[in-house]
Amino acid sequence: MRFEEPVLLYGAGREAQSTRAFLQARQPELPVFVTVDSGNADIAGTQAIAPEDLPQAIREHRFGLIIKSPGVSLYKPIFEIAGAAGIPVTSNLNLWGSFYRAGRTVIAITGTKGKSTTATLVHLMLTRSGVDAGLAGNVGLAPLEIADKHAVVIFELSSYQTADMSFLPDIAAVTNLYPEHVDWHGSVERYYSDKLHLIDREGGFPVALSAGAMGNALVALAVRDHRRLLRALDGSELAAVDAASASSRLKGSHNLDNARLAAQIALAAGGTIDGIVRGIAAFMPLPHRLEEHQFGGTVFVNDSISTTPEATKAALAAYRGYRIALIAGGHEREQDYTELAGLLAGYGVTTLACLPVTGARLASATQAIAPHIDVLALPDLESAMQALHQHRRKFDAVILSPGAPSYNQFKNFEERGRRFTELARAIFGGDVG
Repeated sequence: MRFEEPVLLYGAGREAQSTRAFLQARQPELPVFVTVDSGNADIAGTQAIAPEDLPQAIREHRFGLIIKSPGVSLYKPIFEIAGAAGIPVTSNLNLWGSFYRAGRTVIAITGTKGKSTTATLVHLMLTRSGVDAGLAGNVGLAPLEIADKHAVVIFELSSYQTADMSFLPDIAAVTNLYPEHVDWHGSVERYYSDKLHLIDREGGFPVALSAGAMGNALVALAVRDHRRLLRALDGSELAAVDAASASSRLKGSHNLDNARLAAQIALAAGGTIDGIVRGIAAFMPLPHRLEEHQFGGTVFVNDSISTTPEATKAALAAYRGYRIALIAGGHEREQDYTELAGLLAGYGVTTLACLPVTGARLASATQAIAPHIDVLALPDLESAMQALHQHRRKFDAVILSPGAPSYNQFKNFEERGRRFTELARAIFGGDVG
């Protein structure tokens, strides 16, 4: 398959860089353009097109294909213009499907939360079972980077990727489903539909569901036929997974669910119980996901990946028995924090540091429901950490689990998490006793 017309890369991040490398290796003479909505469109060997010039470039048919990065919404009006001009839109993932899908076993895992941990566990379980498996998607390599390197490919896929995924997996899995990324999808309903597009298709491939997805009516409709569901773990398998998880680095009941789901998938893909147990033992917590540190006698938990109230609840549940200072709040996505506020005291939260923008709603709800919790409204993360240092006798652990995206104050959740750890070390690191 050759590209007969120039190509436009929409986005200039990691996936776009890997797409450019793929095109360069395959057709070095192919003209490649790049456009970005913000930031730097700096990809070697490409010609930049400013966003405001894109409609005219489409009308002039300066390129015959758009390869969209995941962070660029499929529902931007510009793609309607491209469609009307007969210019198709695809992705790094779908190009992988066109060039490398044949002859490989594909495991695709999605869900609102837990998909990265589950996909990582499946990869560990299969490789420890002697299966030639690779990990790609939002963790591991970009799809076109993994290419044809492995017989089995595990993809961790966001709703951005499942929305227009064009090929079928051999095994699909859903961890859970609740509102997220509404700004990208345009509505909660479309988020659900795009996320479940992974499984809501013809093909009859087996589907695995975690406990968080099993009782969801929308997931059940997407499965279509319960006979597609992978068999549950039997008693001895379940006991082995639970015992291995209890002595592993996996924290919280939500991660036990992830381990059970991963074991189901691994067994269906040729894994062994011994490999599954060794895979769980080898698991290291992923960065910014209940990533634990200790400074000056206080435990600090970087859970910056938390962008929903449900994720924050899971983080707090993993630290029962601690007196907790919770740092929450971030970019507005119109999520409801009332239920979370009502649960804080039961989780052991003594101090709540609220950040703009969503922190204001959580602060208000907490003050009404649990007035004995110290609520601190701060303008930014550094102010929050300085204020918590003044209250440090009131808690044993500080958990950054914002329950909201980072975009109003940080480039991404990784930057937010790194800053939290830096501040913890700088502000609390010198404390003694």
